Amino acid sequence: QVQLVESGGGSVQAGGSLRLSCAASGYAYGTYNMGWFRQAPGKEREGVAGIDSDGDTRYAESVKGRFTISKDNAVNTLYLQMNSLKPEDTAMYYCALGPQNWWTLLRAERYNSWGQGTQVTVSS
Repeated sequence: QVQLVESGGGSVQAGGSLRLSCAASGYAYGTYNMGWFRQAPGKEREGVAGIDSDGDTRYAESVKGRFTISKDNAVNTLYLQMNSLKPEDTAMYYCALGPQNWWTLLRAERYNSWGQGTQVTVSS
């Protein structure tokens, strides 16, 4: 059974940085997409950044140049480095795993395993 555990969320002021981590376990060797999604109160879940097994990435336009997704296969951990944070980045952030397909990296419905989320709050 796939298990994804996020950590690293918190409260920061605008312009600050946070690094989210997602420890993954329980999945068979293969090719996968891994992604970060976020959901603010009253809004739909949106794709923030994704990375496939080849290391190719995609980013939402709203975070390009500020966020960086990466993974360490040796420790089965996904990261999201978030810089120049803005109040509109405030949301619950989720890690997810799904079948490999670069075109669907930011599409939540294509992922079938999710973490419990970690809250990010950015104050102005």
